[in-house]
Amino acid sequence: MRTMHAVRALDRHDLIGLAARHSGPPALDELGDLPVTHLPLPRAALYEAWHLWRRPTFARRIGAVDVVHATGGVMPPARSGTLVATMNDLVFLDHPEHLNRRGVRLMTRGFDIARDEAAVVVVPSEATAEACRRHGIDDARLRVVPLGADAPPIDDAARMAVRRRFAVPERFALFVGTIEPRKNLRRLLEAHAAATPDLPLLVVGPDGWGDTGLVPAPGVRRLGRVGAAELSTLYDLATALVYPSLLEGFGLPVLEAMAHGTAALTSATTSTAEVAGDTGLLVDPLDVAAIGDALVSVRDDPERWARLGEAARVRAASFSWAATGRRIADVYDEVAA
Repeated sequence: MRTMHAVRALDRHDLIGLAARHSGPPALDELGDLPVTHLPLPRAALYEAWHLWRRPTFARRIGAVDVVHATGGVMPPARSGTLVATMNDLVFLDHPEHLNRRGVRLMTRGFDIARDEAAVVVVPSEATAEACRRHGIDDARLRVVPLGADAPPIDDAARMAVRRRFAVPERFALFVGTIEPRKNLRRLLEAHAAATPDLPLLVVGPDGWGDTGLVPAPGVRRLGRVGAAELSTLYDLATALVYPSLLEGFGLPVLEAMAHGTAALTSATTSTAEVAGDTGLLVDPLDVAAIGDALVSVRDDPERWARLGEAARVRAASFSWAATGRRIADVYDEVAA
């Protein structure tokens, strides 16, 4: 939704949201004042109908459109406009074991439609672009549009409030993400237990699937889901973000931490390496000993991580939601011309 809000802020295009039937309003106020048209089918049925039969269409409800932008992997029929498809990652094709079977089936069908019908496929990283090429999307249709990050100013009162609420120590490592197998939390916890059990590790994020039974070890605390303002403050306070994910389409937590001046310990083998550049410490996410050695650096070399953090802040400034919005708006102009 941040991308769509950035496009709207440019006031270059009229945007209309399209959604399934819901029994109530969205749980989170992410839509702002974006007008949304709801189709009569509930979400699961609508997605199946779109992918199997390319129906129902929506022209009668919202009129003719120039561009249909599928932002989440589900591909509505674009009979009254040109299809633009965003592919955030291709985990479902390259590592289907990291998703449930229904998700793999739904996303694979969506990818097949995007490959066959989309005029442009938007991806957030060169890593995802390369995956798309391997799976049959020609380079001429790919547009790499990185995501952005905001770093609202954090005052001392906010820092103190978060320290008190979560009993945050002076120095700590921070993990942010949904708890699921591809986030590689099992190896991170194994490395932490072996190398740095005395380094506090705070784990932020909701339960996902597959790894929800992980039992925190000594020195590890799960905070669960936290609010946006609290998360910003935790990024600001952390010594390092630790994010050795197995596969990411972009890795937004890495950029969000960088925007707050916190460098990342992250994977050398996925898109997070593109985001961090030379401002992070890159490791093989399958090598528990290498993750442990990097955690030792977080614990024992605060000056190094402070220097990396300042470099990360500078690098993060080159990523912005405004730039993301402009690039998406340019895609709309390109395909509607």
